[in-house]
Amino acid sequence: MTRLLVLLSCCGALWGADLADVHTVYIMPMTRGLDQYLANRLTNQHIFDVVTDPKLADAFFTDRIGENFQTQLDNIFPAPKPAEEKSEEKKEAKSDDSPVPSNPMLQETVNRLDNPALASTFGRGKGNVFLVDAKSRQVVWSTFDPSKGTLNHDLDHTASDIVTRLKKDLNPKKK
Repeated sequence: MTRLLVLLSCCGALWGADLADVHTVYIMPMTRGLDQYLANRLTNQHIFDVVTDPKLADAFFTDRIGENFQTQLDNIFPAPKPAEEKSEEKKEAKSDDSPVPSNPMLQETVNRLDNPALASTFGRGKGNVFLVDAKSRQVVWSTFDPSKGTLNHDLDHTASDIVTRLKKDLNPKKK
């Protein structure tokens, strides 16, 4: 019997993220400001610690997954560059003696998207909320709860429903 339990626990570790392993969350900006109401409900009910620095989070709440979300995660957790590339960049920076344009309007755009279509919300399912593990980038929990309206009360009620479902899934009743 103990061998079976050890085997199951090892398999669970190989599968990756689990909802019970999440303690701190970062909430990505959501449609109509739902992220603010969700942060309020999570904090008040002591479900998770909500952090303002995404690098400190065990998981992320988001209302959209896909290429745009993946790009945001890559910006938060950039892949380390190999040592060879770093030395080449330093050489190029030293050899680059081209004049810098004095007019700031002629300089390269700083916060430019490689693909502006990634910021589009066209065709996105509204009402989905996902909890994504920061390390494995697996969705560990999700729900569908569309807001009944755009009023503050409606968004707060939606956030309350989401947290209630999350709380229920964190503490399942034993049979």
